[in-house]
Order: sequence, then structure tokens, then C-alpha cells
Amino acid sequence: MLTIRKVVLGTAAPLLLAVAGAMHPHGLSRATASEWTQLHIALLPVFPLLTLGLVIPLWQRPRPDLAGFATAVAWMCAFTYAAFYTGLDAVAGIAAGTAVEHAAGEADIGPIKHPLYVVGDSLGQFGAFALIVAVVATAVALYPKHGARVIPGTVVLLMAGWSFTDSHIFWPRGVWTMLGFALGFALLAAGTTRSTSIPRRA
Repeated sequence: MLTIRKVVLGTAAPLLLAVAGAMHPHGLSRATASEWTQLHIALLPVFPLLTLGLVIPLWQRPRPDLAGFATAVAWMCAFTYAAFYTGLDAVAGIAAGTAVEHAAGEADIGPIKHPLYVVGDSLGQFGAFALIVAVVATAVALYPKHGARVIPGTVVLLMAGWSFTDSHIFWPRGVWTMLGFALGFALLAAGTTRSTSIPRRA
């Protein structure tokens, strides 16, 4: 039951983001501006929850060793992702959608939205790379206790994380990226159910 609870909590956010990605407008225009804005407002609290799949298996006080240091690094990078990716949603999502929706009828919306895209994309990429570092740090923190069972989930998460740097949640690749996160978090939760002692050299 504990494993099922961990899987559900860890996969809820990426699965919800996958569904949202399937409904995400493919472009921002006057016709889609309102939907674009409202969707990003709704997803504002969801994107940070993507880190739950890493935080849950690290839910313990860091010890003064390599695993504890890696845990602290994973937490800091997860926070960095949450902060900067929220910036992407706020700038390229809410701000750009609102600006286009209320632009004058004769105005060219390109110069209105593209500067916001540039700023938002830079924030989002920084956050996505921070999430990749968080995945690596999580694996380093969990390996001494759980051994090779953390590797499958870590590999899937790294692949999803790399795709996330430029796919957002747009259909189709962004949706598959979110499903990849869900699979990786599920594998990580399953792999950290029991502990394995890593033998130390004499």
C-alpha cells in the first residue's frame, strides 16, 4: 500500500500535465489567447508538483555523508526548477496570452508575444536543466541504500528531463515527455520500496 501511495503521489502531476498537454493550443493567436491564458493559470500550481516524484523517496533528514549532501543538492535543484519553470508559465503563458488577448485589433501580435517567449523560454530551460541535476542527485542519494534498483527509473527520468528542455507539454512530444516522467517516478518509487546494503570495502 505504501508503494502504491508513493506511485500515485509521484505520478499524479505528470499525468495531469500530459492530459493538459493534449488540450494545449498549438499556437498563441487572438483566437486561442483566452484559452492559452486560462490553461497556464490553472497549471501554475501543477508544474512545481512535478518534483514530488523526487522529494517523496528523499523524505528524510540528510545525513552528514555523500548521500546526505546529494539529498540537499536534489532539494535545492528541485526548488530551482519549481521557481524558474513557474516563471516560464507566468511570462510566456499568462503574460503573453493576456497581452495578445487585449492587443489592439490592427496590431501585429508577433512583436508583442515573441519577446515574452524569449524570456519565458530562457527561464523554463534553466528550470528544466535544474530538474535534470535534481534527478542525478536523487540517484546518488538513493543508491547507497537501494542499489541498482534506482537505475531504471533514473534512466527514464533523464531521458524525459532532456526532452523537457525544449518540449514543454506540447503535443505530441511534450505529452510523451510527461508520460515518461510518470513512468520514471513509478519505477523510482518501486525501486526504493526496500533497501539494499551496498557492501563497503574492508
